Amino acid sequence: METVQAKNLDAENRKIIVLDDDPTGIQTVHDVYVYTDWREETLREAFQDENNLFFILTNSRSFSEDKTRQVHAEIAANISRIAKETGKDFLLISRGDSTLRGHYPLETEVLKETLEENGQAAFDGEILCPFFVEGGRVTIDGIHYLKDGEKLIPVGESEFAKDRTFGYESSDLGAFVEEKTQGAYLAADCVRIGLDELRAKKVDAIVDQLMGVTGFNKVLVDSTCYEELEVFAAALAQAIGMGKRFIIRSAAGLPKVIGEITDRSLLKREELTREADGMGGIVLIGSHVKKTTEQLACLQQSGVEADYYEFDAAQVKVEGGLEEEVQRIIQAVEANIVKGRTSVVYTSRKLLELDTDDKEKILEASVKISDAVTSIIGLLNVKPRFILAKGGITSSDVGTKALRVKKAKVMGQIKPGIPVWLTGEESKFPHTPYIIFPGNVGSKETLKEIVEQLV
Repeated sequence: METVQAKNLDAENRKIIVLDDDPTGIQTVHDVYVYTDWREETLREAFQDENNLFFILTNSRSFSEDKTRQVHAEIAANISRIAKETGKDFLLISRGDSTLRGHYPLETEVLKETLEENGQAAFDGEILCPFFVEGGRVTIDGIHYLKDGEKLIPVGESEFAKDRTFGYESSDLGAFVEEKTQGAYLAADCVRIGLDELRAKKVDAIVDQLMGVTGFNKVLVDSTCYEELEVFAAALAQAIGMGKRFIIRSAAGLPKVIGEITDRSLLKREELTREADGMGGIVLIGSHVKKTTEQLACLQQSGVEADYYEFDAAQVKVEGGLEEEVQRIIQAVEANIVKGRTSVVYTSRKLLELDTDDKEKILEASVKISDAVTSIIGLLNVKPRFILAKGGITSSDVGTKALRVKKAKVMGQIKPGIPVWLTGEESKFPHTPYIIFPGNVGSKETLKEIVEQLV
């Protein structure tokens, strides 16, 4: 399919700002910066940078609803202030999970309300596009699917829909909107951009649909490949050019297209282990989704030279238990790093039984475990040859809390959908490639293949 350019979305006077609810939203981009705070001075630097696209890591998927509301109101107010100060326009993308988990519609509602309260023009609509082909997420006739081998599974029937914090029932995006907004927006009223229009490149017809959107109504975008998404982005650019205002809720696919990010080859070993000092590496696995557990098992059975340490998550129920687990594992891992051996640290695979059904308390326990696990890297006294973290919350906490990164450059991907940061000068281990491996990405063999490449 001949490509259609999304002209003017990446305009000289417009910043494309992606708020990332965990560090995996950079799965499709390279040579852009990700910032880990949203202070005015940070945003001022980002607005003045020559690159028009930048990411802000909020890590809000690990937040309570109250904290998510507070953080997004603060971010929106600061963006509005710096945009006025610099005289620049902006397009805001709320990057959520491609399997529909996260604080939706809370995040985009707070962004809309706060921006409008701070003098920004009213928003006409919200665009939903959870397409992420690298992870096998596509939308066909309004139904969002994930690919498992050769099978397409409606996401509402997947393990992700049963998430204890962000669960849902609907695979149809319109029904999902109605479900999550508790009927404030009805499936029947949503604007649907179908594959037939996209494949026929009916840009003008799509523009007409977008121009008719009012009242922050939802625009649901089908897509199975980037060429289709480019057609939609071209129509979106025209509609924005004619004065329409949208906030976008998407997975990692649409930011790549809107930012006009080119394809690049996967990162090679020599780009990822530039300090061949004989030290060992560390792999930290926090994710508990089925795919991660299968990938860990595949790695353990592969014969790849590594030592394995299970972090007992049940110690969260014991006073001081997590701290003792941390010290036990640090002692073993540091000895391994010095010997040049790779350590694989993983949280217990069996479901943690807690004496509560309260979603906030379950999330609180999950955050405590994540804090303990990621503190292992923050407390290391020796520098590993490479660092890989698996899972959204785990990888975010490693980057921001353990490695203390404030600004990182996205190097690219080691495998499709698996990005790599180059840590900043201010970090615990400066100029170190840091591999961020989402829990729900890759085949059964992907973790094994990456570790094989690095050890």
